[in-house]
Amino acid sequence: MNPDFWHDRWREGQIGFHQPDYHPALLRHWPRLGVPPHGRVFVPLCGRSLDMIWLARQGHGVVGVELSPIAIDGFFHHEGLTPSVTEIGRLRRHAAGHYELLEGDFFETSPAMLGHIEGWYDRAALVALPRAMRRDYVRRLDLLVPGDVPGLLITLDYPQQQMDGPPFSVTGEEVLALLDEAFEVTELESRDVLGENPRFAERGLDRLTETVFRLVRR
Repeated sequence: MNPDFWHDRWREGQIGFHQPDYHPALLRHWPRLGVPPHGRVFVPLCGRSLDMIWLARQGHGVVGVELSPIAIDGFFHHEGLTPSVTEIGRLRRHAAGHYELLEGDFFETSPAMLGHIEGWYDRAALVALPRAMRRDYVRRLDLLVPGDVPGLLITLDYPQQQMDGPPFSVTGEEVLALLDEAFEVTELESRDVLGENPRFAERGLDRLTETVFRLVRR
């Protein structure tokens, strides 16, 4: 999967992965992480997720990484903000209000670019990547997340042969195989959400399980 895939999706408005409201699992489980009220939160592959707004309303500063300038511009426009834009390495930093969104390749991101983070949130990053890229994603996450910092991971599990991703199916077993070495992994919730997502049933799925994990960097 190359960057042009995502640029094309945003340019053509094929953004069914963008949710029109806060994710209910974020609201239910974020308080269990114990992130300090004004702690800085990292959101990889953030798109223009409204979840960043909810995090900011809890008092957090939010630093996201996103490939598409269309997504970043759309987010700030939605919030009525005009960001300052500066070059930072091979990325561009868009900053306004509680938000700093880094435009560019996630795999070019360094800890210095993110600043001091005290929490992280992945609803749409791991499941956006095909299996061949997930190990590299986790290696970069290992580099970016400091020790003892907690995060919330939300995955989807379904029969992969029934639908082409993204979002891709990521099983609980794969989460453990990928992340257990560097993170303490605790499953918080797992439930069938196919009835809440009819577009996936229309694409041929007969099962869709959403699982929420608490992960703490070892």
